Amino acid sequence: MLRVVAVVVVLLVYVYGLVDVIRTDRRETRAISKTAWFLVVFLLPILGTVLWFLLGRPYANRAYTQPVSHTTAPDDDPEFLRNLEARRRNQAEAERLKKLKAELDAKERKLKDGKNAEDSGDVSN
Repeated sequence: MLRVVAVVVVLLVYVYGLVDVIRTDRRETRAISKTAWFLVVFLLPILGTVLWFLLGRPYANRAYTQPVSHTTAPDDDPEFLRNLEARRRNQAEAERLKKLKAELDAKERKLKDGKNAEDSGDVSN
């Protein structure tokens, strides 16, 4: 039973190492090229996998480089949409303030016209 467990563990580590080599970006491998690492791990299952984990894997603390981003359409850009919504709110607020100012000016004119009429009426009496 112990032999079966050992074989399964070795097989799992081998498959994990092989998949890890395949998924690693070719620019991040250390010591030798990615193709060479694949051949080493494939042809020397146990030794190749151990060497890959010790010498070939990229450093864990190395920052992952982002792929070059492509220009996004304005309707897909969250920053643009946020700014668009803010501009809409600001425009609506400006229109509301303009309307309130016009109403206030109209009321002031009405009050001023009413006082002028009273003043002119008081003088003639």
